[in-house]
Amino acid sequence: MEKGVRRWLVDTSKWNPAPHDFSSALSVLPQHERSSITRFLRMEDRKQALVSRLLQYALIHEVLGIPYNEIVINRTFEGKPYLECSHVDARFPNFNFNVSHDGDYVAIASEPLCLVGVDVVCCIKPMKESVPEFIENFSSYFSSLEWDNIINTGTSDEILADFYRYWCLKEAFVKAVGSGLAYGVDKIEFHHTNWTNISVKVDGEPLTEWRFWLLELPERHWVAVARGHPRFATESYKRTISKAEFDLEDYHKGLNLPNVAFLTRIIEQLIPVSHGEEKQPEQDLLGLSPSFIEGGLTLSSNKSCVNN
Repeated sequence: MEKGVRRWLVDTSKWNPAPHDFSSALSVLPQHERSSITRFLRMEDRKQALVSRLLQYALIHEVLGIPYNEIVINRTFEGKPYLECSHVDARFPNFNFNVSHDGDYVAIASEPLCLVGVDVVCCIKPMKESVPEFIENFSSYFSSLEWDNIINTGTSDEILADFYRYWCLKEAFVKAVGSGLAYGVDKIEFHHTNWTNISVKVDGEPLTEWRFWLLELPERHWVAVARGHPRFATESYKRTISKAEFDLEDYHKGLNLPNVAFLTRIIEQLIPVSHGEEKQPEQDLLGLSPSFIEGGLTLSSNKSCVNN
């Protein structure tokens, strides 16, 4: 099952394509995916949307061996992407993936058995208000314990960093279950010791069948990954996976799989060789930060958690 655990990351700030190069990359995707990308007016939004789609197709192709032109990706009612597949690979009984983008980065994570959620956040200082005024707009998303931890952490920079860390973990969790903002993120309470040994409670009950990882990226970005039990999936998402219940021994085989390092990828690696591009070597991103810790709701009231 270990081959079904993937973590990929693209720094879109390093890709500045000419119109021809952008069109060439876009042509890899089916027509309905292209139109969902070109509807964006800003080039930065188009780039992130294109990279997000290419990551999904490239990962599915590499892990499952499905040709690009046979891959069908649909979305649940809440917006969670999933692979429409007519057969199940016995090695990956619940193969699923999740993708996120913010700031300079687009990330994707996959799991063979457990649910997976991933979230990227960019820690941006507010321009028109103070840090306390900015985070107060989102106080309802946190438990009283989390909120106390955030506002008492230290300087304004430290407060903002803790705010984003909690936010990143919360979104990774709700994206894993496929619920979006409707889940009630104030009922999701994260615990940690100096951002190590991260765990979660929902409605006060510890969820021992979940694992969380948080990685600090350059330029004040974070990426979080959540891995958890399929029975927590929303009903619409549960219908897209093969098996929601496992005996304890079988489930722990998935839960305790190694959490692999994020690998940086470039656009050329996401385009099939048959499309005229040669793949480049992968790069291990783990060395960029010492804080790959075991354990978004993008900061706007109108963005779905899972619609990335």
